[in-house]
Amino acid sequence: MSGGARAEGVEGPSDAPAAGLPGERPARGRTRRYRRLRPGDRVAVVAPSGPAEPARLEAGCAALRDLGLDVVVGKHALDRVNLGAPGPVRDDWHRLAGADADRAADLQTAWCDPRVRAVICARGGYGATRVLDHLDWDALAAAAEAPGGPKILHGSSDVTALHAAFGARLGVTTSFGPMPAGLIADIGAPDPGGDLAATLDGLRAALFGGPVTLPGTHALRPGRAEGPLTGGTLTLITTLLGTPYAPPPAKGGIVFLEDVTEAPYRIDRMLVQLLQAGWLDGAAGVALGSWERSGDPAELDAVFAARLGPLGVPVLAGLPAGHGARQATLELGAPAVLDASGDLNPGPDGGVLTLEAPGGVR
Repeated sequence: MSGGARAEGVEGPSDAPAAGLPGERPARGRTRRYRRLRPGDRVAVVAPSGPAEPARLEAGCAALRDLGLDVVVGKHALDRVNLGAPGPVRDDWHRLAGADADRAADLQTAWCDPRVRAVICARGGYGATRVLDHLDWDALAAAAEAPGGPKILHGSSDVTALHAAFGARLGVTTSFGPMPAGLIADIGAPDPGGDLAATLDGLRAALFGGPVTLPGTHALRPGRAEGPLTGGTLTLITTLLGTPYAPPPAKGGIVFLEDVTEAPYRIDRMLVQLLQAGWLDGAAGVALGSWERSGDPAELDAVFAARLGPLGVPVLAGLPAGHGARQATLELGAPAVLDASGDLNPGPDGGVLTLEAPGGVR
């Protein structure tokens, strides 16, 4: 296994769940940051959710190889099944990238393999929540404690379910960002706006080590806040509430939220659910990413201001992270600073979200 720096400890909530049986929620005291990659490190690409198109998966893996990584692909990554009982696959029905147990086995095998330094999810879609009950959390916890520091779990969208569970149960930071069969597959295509180049630069910085600062376009509520970054795709955060895999309440944290193809009224409904469940109580600030194909941006701003403004914390909108054309990579669980300047009009000076650089990673 290639060498690396020791993981850096970050204080976490003492009542957060850790590894154990699905119904158990034992306490942990610290969140350990993942060890950054170095050229030549092996990464495993697995598909815990929806099926990937083979050509796009290969293009995305090629882009990862161009970063100097040794890429291997999970055994079941190109499998196809429908949602119900095993049987002939119908292309006009929703499909998963293989049976639940097989998708879980690929993920667990990669995480527990000492030769693998990062587990990268091929794409989102749907299916990650179904994997959670099939994982051996004791084995995953033992692998997270292996010498060299925790490895990286990377992905976004539906993979939010894994981010939440790994963060809570294993006490490690994880990487939320573009995926091989998603935007990474387009690396090398015409890029007149520079979105692909910025996406790649952000991915490289987050995985290999470098400053991560995201500009917001406008502050819905001004102010400054510090705390560990939490959150992810809104739909998945709300889906996990009330389950053994729910992320710990956001008290003291900077909450990052984004989603895709959700109407403003559905976004409002999910925010109300988070508020009524008490999940947002005590949050230090809110950072809002892209809301691709989710209705009128002005209506969305009105929803966010109405639901989140009463929290009395800074709310910064328009960060280039999520499902948009430019997809930044964020280390969930890492110390973050949210600086919302108070410019209530869209523009380049709305504020920034900055992630604290890990110490001694190079």
